[in-house]
Amino acid sequence: MPNDRRLKIGLSACFQYADPTRPMFTGKTLQYVEQSIAHWIMSAGAMVVMVPCPVGETARGDATLDHYAQWLDGVVMHGGADVWPGNYGEEPLREEWVGDRLRDLYDLAVVKAFAQAGKPIFGVCRGLQLINVAFGGALYQDLQVQHPGAQQHRNATAYDQHFHEINIVPGTHLAELYPGKLHAKVNSIHHQGIKRVAPDFVVEALSEPDGVPEAIRLKPARGRGYIAATQWHPEFHKAGAHTLDDRAILNDFLAACTTVRKQASPTHGPLALRARAGELVRRAFKRQS
Repeated sequence: MPNDRRLKIGLSACFQYADPTRPMFTGKTLQYVEQSIAHWIMSAGAMVVMVPCPVGETARGDATLDHYAQWLDGVVMHGGADVWPGNYGEEPLREEWVGDRLRDLYDLAVVKAFAQAGKPIFGVCRGLQLINVAFGGALYQDLQVQHPGAQQHRNATAYDQHFHEINIVPGTHLAELYPGKLHAKVNSIHHQGIKRVAPDFVVEALSEPDGVPEAIRLKPARGRGYIAATQWHPEFHKAGAHTLDDRAILNDFLAACTTVRKQASPTHGPLALRARAGELVRRAFKRQS
């Protein structure tokens, strides 16, 4: 496929902060992506571009996240560290749950830029939690401590080989992607989870048997963009394995990106769509603040 026809998908960056004991890039801040998620997106023919944080001690030039949002066709929000509880009005219950406030600021800015541009957003694990918080939801700082009857959602030893069952909610868009399949097995690599779902979002899957939200989506309405997320890591699932085949989820996200690209062509008018999407984002971030 020619490069000019391939979708250009942004991937949010993970951070490693300056570490004077690190033998390589000693004392330097690193921004990076995990290989599997880039390859997952590329598996459907899209090109992946890491969206670097444009601010910091070494910042130069005038490129902004808004520039990336205008240029790219959509963005995937990476997994990673906990979300700072202050973002949803709570104090950290334990020091180890304080999260990464600097990355939160970057991720929130990425979500805002792409949502205001009317570009599709898909979140993975932390990405789901960050999206939920960005639009006014809240999290359990730790499921085992705060959610009565919660099963184990993270096993540090098994990591991506730790699984549990989910129930797909009938009548949702996710259910339409998997007709006749309301139960599936997914990986589980998180200790935090959704406590209060963000306004304007619908839960599309729940963990079995404890009912923790495992997939969310912005409710469809005229002028709203595509924003969806899964608590599991689709990039860690292997085709033909006993877990959910996530190709339908990826193809659905990329189809939304293709639609928005066509709407942005000279023969379509994206300004009204972007204005309505921007108003949704402004209301959501006002609630969040």
